[in-house]
Amino acid sequence: MKTKIATVKGARDFYPEQMALRNWLYANMQAASQAFGYQEYDGPFLETLDLYAARSGEELVKEQAFVFKDRGGGDITLRPELTPSLARMVAARQAQLLRPIRWWSFGPFWRYERPQKGRSREFFQWNVDLLGVDSPAADAELAGVMATFFRNIGFSAGEIKIQFNNRRLMDGEIAALGLTDKKLSVFRLIDRRDKMSAEAWDKYAAELGVGDAQLGGLKAILENTDLWKKSDECQAFMDSASALGLSDYLEYDPLVIRGLDYYTGTVFEARDREGEFRAILGGGRYDNLVGDVGGDRLPGVGFAMGDVVIGLVAQKYGKAKDLVVSPTEVLVTVFNTDMLTESLKLAGELRAAGLRAEWFPEAARLDRQLKYADTTGVRWAAILGPDELQQDNVTLKDLKKRTQAIIPRIQVAAEIRAKARTA
Repeated sequence: MKTKIATVKGARDFYPEQMALRNWLYANMQAASQAFGYQEYDGPFLETLDLYAARSGEELVKEQAFVFKDRGGGDITLRPELTPSLARMVAARQAQLLRPIRWWSFGPFWRYERPQKGRSREFFQWNVDLLGVDSPAADAELAGVMATFFRNIGFSAGEIKIQFNNRRLMDGEIAALGLTDKKLSVFRLIDRRDKMSAEAWDKYAAELGVGDAQLGGLKAILENTDLWKKSDECQAFMDSASALGLSDYLEYDPLVIRGLDYYTGTVFEARDREGEFRAILGGGRYDNLVGDVGGDRLPGVGFAMGDVVIGLVAQKYGKAKDLVVSPTEVLVTVFNTDMLTESLKLAGELRAAGLRAEWFPEAARLDRQLKYADTTGVRWAAILGPDELQQDNVTLKDLKKRTQAIIPRIQVAAEIRAKARTA
């Protein structure tokens, strides 16, 4: 027996059904981004490791990046995220770029993590960023893009929540506990709060040098869901979000801190309200990152959403049902071998008229051909038999409504377009 070659661990095959889901997500990401005026861009799939070492954090650089040596001996990595690439690109042309910079992207990324439900080593990610605006209103706009996407794919505020916190607010709270010198370690501690057992988390805190009294104070902070009211920045963010009609989606959560080191202000995560899945997206304000990669200081805020978790959530809630796998609008049937040429001609005529048409590759029973079209999501079947050919007609079958009519051959394309407009 032959041995079948498996995929690389943590990578995915995209059969047409999976591509239909990915393309559906992409189309809705594009629509939400463009609704707010964001321009599409992309960066290279390969970057120097130094780019991420600048500010992304030790865990991402040392544990999650796929790193290899190039022929010159330099450390190269498959990109694990896009924000540092964005900062590098902006820094390279900072003097020429018109402000504000509203950019979005969707592409592949790689992280060396343990594959599990909702997480793979290779994934596609939506990235949305606004640079050159330093205000809570800009943060609220990013939340607006998120909410627009969720609405577009059918998620209500009762199903999805956008959680937020603020790094500057937490800086002050941590400083009041006497933990300023351990700030980044404490942020990572907070980020792992819901990923570890209570006992393991307390032990991890002790290993970081957090005293018992400090740990008690930290737990009190993390249980205070009204903490945001102490921050003028958070209140301004909520006022702007309310003006954008986002209040139902937003929820303050002091546990949202984000593990990357470059965040400076508002931080976001989105989750399903039933809490079955890990975070759907994450992001926040990063006001120093462009400067860290060689540019002048430029405020920025953004978020990223991988395709894996949102795909699972959309399927669970029934938002991704009835996706059409085939792009074909009309299938031209083949009556018999002698009429194959005429079927090919008809398919060509329909394509020339602007329709996406395919022909069945053999003279099979008509019910088998119609079943193929119906199963793959093709709505129309153009049936061309000897009688139709003789009278220069086509029998046009609507597989969605289960109706059919005899149409002059020259009018088939116009009839399909007319019916599609009224469907």
